[in-house]
Amino acid sequence: MKKASSVKKAQSRLGTARSLFLGGVLLVLALFLLGSTVGGQFGVVQQMIMQALGPVQSGTSRMIGSFQVFAGDYLALWTIRDDNKHLRLVIADYQQQLDQYREAYARNRYLENELKFKKEENFPSLTARVVGKDPSFWFQTLIVDRGKGDGVIAGMVARTSLGVVGQVIQVSDNYAKILLTNAPSSAIDAMIQKNRVRGILKGAADKGYVLYYVLKNADVVVGDRVVTAGIGGVFQSGIPLGTVSAVRSKRRGMFQEIEVAPIVDFGQLEMVFIDLSEKQKIAEEMGHAVDPVGE
Repeated sequence: MKKASSVKKAQSRLGTARSLFLGGVLLVLALFLLGSTVGGQFGVVQQMIMQALGPVQSGTSRMIGSFQVFAGDYLALWTIRDDNKHLRLVIADYQQQLDQYREAYARNRYLENELKFKKEENFPSLTARVVGKDPSFWFQTLIVDRGKGDGVIAGMVARTSLGVVGQVIQVSDNYAKILLTNAPSSAIDAMIQKNRVRGILKGAADKGYVLYYVLKNADVVVGDRVVTAGIGGVFQSGIPLGTVSAVRSKRRGMFQEIEVAPIVDFGQLEMVFIDLSEKQKIAEEMGHAVDPVGE
């Protein structure tokens, strides 16, 4: 026990001596550095220390500067990102408003043209809104919101300001079905407007029309207007149907093959005018008694 106690005391004295020696060295070094700077001049040791610490301080300064730039750029990117999100929402809102204005403008122009047509034409007509479509190949039809209660009967012609749309084939109390002129089951007496050459215009669905039974020696070229011939009393003479889009002549046969592009865009019809001028005649042919047509 005594021996262990003596060892501990010796170690304690040794630690104290070391601490005093280290403190003395630091004190001497401090006094040396202080003395070396007297007169405003750096001493050799201080110059050595500064020479050693200079690159470290320079690197540290560059690192801190780079971090500050990075932090500023990072914050700026977040701000730009938020601004972009906001601007995209604003642009999307403006685009939606622009689409609405364009639609309203287009619809207004469309209705103006149709109203002008109704005022200028001298036949009694009934305005009908398209409420349904049947796009099948053989039975291309429209459903409109006018029927028997409005004086509509089968056989009446439907048209727009551009030209012929079709003919009423079925009627209920409040609705009517119209067979489009481009339906494969449709056939109209037609003629080339410039020279009155006649033929039968048959529907070809999405391909428009085909004009049959026009002789090879007839003067028909692309761009010629095709109108109703007025034969049979169903369609008045001179109503636009379309324009010639292709003309072909085969070696055999006596007729030309003539394709006609419809003047009416059947896919964008919103309203039609039902011609009431032939109501009395149509009713008589069908054996029905009707009231006189009023304006």
